[in-house]
Amino acid sequence: MYKILIYDSIETTAMRMVSALRDRCLLTCKSNKREFQGEIKAKQYDLVFLDIDSSNGKSMKMLKDIHGKDPFLPIILTSRSEKAEVIVKAINSGASDFLVHPVSPERINIAVDKAIEIRDQSFEIAYHRRKQDVVYDFGEVIAESKGMRQILSRLERFSGTDSTILITGDTGTGKSFLSGTVHFNSPRRRKPFVKINCANIPENLLESELFGHEKGAFTSADKQRIGRFEQASGGTIFLDEIGDMNLQLQTKLLRVLEEKSFERVGGNKTIFADVRIIAATNKDLVRQVELDLFREDLYYRINVLPVRLPSLKERRECVLPLANLLLKKCCKSMRRDIGCFSEGAETIIQEYDWPGNIRQLANTIERAVILEDDFEICADNLSIPEKIQSKNVKAKENGAEKEGSPGTERKGLSLAAQEKELILRVLEECLWVQKNAAKKLGVSPRALNYKINKFEITHPHWRRNKRD
Repeated sequence: MYKILIYDSIETTAMRMVSALRDRCLLTCKSNKREFQGEIKAKQYDLVFLDIDSSNGKSMKMLKDIHGKDPFLPIILTSRSEKAEVIVKAINSGASDFLVHPVSPERINIAVDKAIEIRDQSFEIAYHRRKQDVVYDFGEVIAESKGMRQILSRLERFSGTDSTILITGDTGTGKSFLSGTVHFNSPRRRKPFVKINCANIPENLLESELFGHEKGAFTSADKQRIGRFEQASGGTIFLDEIGDMNLQLQTKLLRVLEEKSFERVGGNKTIFADVRIIAATNKDLVRQVELDLFREDLYYRINVLPVRLPSLKERRECVLPLANLLLKKCCKSMRRDIGCFSEGAETIIQEYDWPGNIRQLANTIERAVILEDDFEICADNLSIPEKIQSKNVKAKENGAEKEGSPGTERKGLSLAAQEKELILRVLEECLWVQKNAAKKLGVSPRALNYKINKFEITHPHWRRNKRD
């Protein structure tokens, strides 16, 4: 049974509410304002009936106070007079419905059912949003380094605007995570947040994915499709790996930015969509412009609010806090009872450069959680390519640290050399099948192909070997 709190200073109207609901709800009635406020502060209710005086602004203040403290609590206003401006103000202030006395029992029950249903839907939406890899509060983002704190401060300021944001940084640095944080702290937070990875979708399908298509636009177009820009109307669209977009699509995207309009593939009807764009890439777009791979005018159009995310190597103070957070999250999803890392494991995590950044760190911890049988993650279960197994690490594992222990003989390798070695090792493990290697590395096939070209990696079994 629903628990409902009724506030009404007039006994006759309050009893009408009780009569309509007493067979299906647990009801509490208050006629004194102070007692009502004490009741709602002390107990949890499923719904509140709040009687107001349409000529009294103080009643509306009570509504705002209750809704501000518990935005999921349905509040149905009741009144003895009907004024359009009051009803509009009440709904905008958080009221679920507005009933004018005298009101029938049937109307009261319908209002309760509708308000509870909307509340349950809100709970479900909030749950699914929380299941996404998005942080909703800038204060919850791990930023122990000075540079990262400055970046978060800048993003928090940017979130209050409608300007286009360009987030750059290496693969796995958290561009997608923080784009969601920006959206859910913006004025568009109640509108859709749509993410699309431009590198994961074949070029011939990307235009249809972004802008939709009409029935019969191409062979397999058996029905009309609504594109991501239409889906995101009023909200935010996150274009990940925008540097992989071809020049033809860049031209169409430029028009969307300038005119907020486009046509579906195979259609001639102009569609308008008010969408904020957050773009991200791990490529050097200035270099791409020089090579005529990216439109210069589009670059300047999306580079309104630029932000570069540092790699984990540049924010070492954040590595261990991130590792502990990821361990907790992973254990929760796998229902494992692992509380911490051993000292040796912490040393490895802290000293390793993490060329794959947060994504690599998360995958490493997930693998360690699967392998670990103890209460803490030991160093042997951290399967990383450049495992820093110095005497210093081994001593910490045994609980007796020794001074002056040398590092590994491979510690002198550059980050690029380590990255190339990692790619070569994974390719060998996957029998040189790039698709499987990309999945194991946690990157897109296109991103891996870019690295293969960059490092001039070849193999005789490949049909062709591209070189930069």
